[in-house]
Amino acid sequence: MSRFHLRITALTFGANFSDGYALGGIGIVLTVLTPAMGLSSLWQGILGSSMLVGVLVGSVVCGWLADRFGRRLVYQLDFIVIAVASAAQFFVDGPMWLLVLRLIIGFGVGADYALGPTMVTEFVPTRYRGGLLASLTVMWTVGYVAAFFIGSWLVNLSPDAWRWMLASGAIPALVVLLLRIGTPESPRWLIEKGRIEEARIVSARFLDGTLDIDKLASESSPAEPARYRDLFSVKHRKNTAFGIIFYNCQVIPYFAIYTFLPAILVLLGMEDGFSSGAILNIFLLFGGIAGLWAIAKIDRRPLTIYSFVIMAVTLTIVSVGTSWPMGVVVLAFAVFTFVMSGASNLDQVYPAELFPTRLRATGVGFLNGASRLGSAAGTFLLPVALSAFGLTATMLVLVAILVIGAVCSVLMAPETAHLSTEELGAH
Repeated sequence: MSRFHLRITALTFGANFSDGYALGGIGIVLTVLTPAMGLSSLWQGILGSSMLVGVLVGSVVCGWLADRFGRRLVYQLDFIVIAVASAAQFFVDGPMWLLVLRLIIGFGVGADYALGPTMVTEFVPTRYRGGLLASLTVMWTVGYVAAFFIGSWLVNLSPDAWRWMLASGAIPALVVLLLRIGTPESPRWLIEKGRIEEARIVSARFLDGTLDIDKLASESSPAEPARYRDLFSVKHRKNTAFGIIFYNCQVIPYFAIYTFLPAILVLLGMEDGFSSGAILNIFLLFGGIAGLWAIAKIDRRPLTIYSFVIMAVTLTIVSVGTSWPMGVVVLAFAVFTFVMSGASNLDQVYPAELFPTRLRATGVGFLNGASRLGSAAGTFLLPVALSAFGLTATMLVLVAILVIGAVCSVLMAPETAHLSTEELGAH
């Protein structure tokens, strides 16, 4: 593994950090905006889920564009959108403009979700692929945790401090934008398009010639343009179906719970919401780090199955334990948080490993988009469900989603941990 492999991974951290920071920030900001703007539970759900809808569109559209026209251009330019829209949040004067800007931010993040894992998969050696892809999700967690602590401190400084909290997302976006200047095109995509000499130049300049261009070219033929219908062909439809179900069952409970964590803690009877939230955020961070070890040591299929089972059991305890000793509920919530964070590392690993090079960005983009459709619906409905049905019934619905994920993984999950980049999606 070379310094360039680490660089391309580090440059991909940006979307994950920005996504986590923006979603963690809106949860804190809504606690201030709700009374200030008189937001209904409907508006809270709309604003909480709006960025996820943008991610859906950005992933689907830009993933297809990247397979058609190359990874490099979109990978370099999407952070212009994120930086400008993030900074513009400072000037909003009502929920409608905030909704529009968060949809735009989501579009930029979604574009990078399709491109980032694709770039890492196509540049790094097989033995390091899982760990480096998993590290992208850890950066989502870092962004979310950073937003919790920064937002909790910032929003209490003045009535308009929420503006600074939202606009601060422009800072990491600008840094990533500048650092990405000069990023090369994926040599594997170039080979798929028959541009062998360009791939040879990229390999020589950035990979010290370690990628065997002649061997890859001899095993490949110029591919037909990527089409979304190919994801549902006989060869790929099982992996596509698994990816949709697995990804949604991971992110619907995650995004719904942690976007509205302060409100859930209050319903659980945790009077000191900041202390309880801080504990859970620490478990969230350390769970993500522990997940890197799990990705390196445990194959994809068993890790997916067992994590769903543990999450379903612990969230059940949280759901029905409102009359139990608070220590039991907090412990179960902490274990759920730890395992959820670690297992979510698979969200960046599995999608990139389910499809061949010619369909990879399209497939990753489609699965990211499909997952954000589910998570947006869950995040939109959570405050409405909490208001209408209460905490226990709402949490048990999320438990059922986790059980579906476990069953789907038992029946459909492929093992991709030890396949080379050229073997991915071929089975």
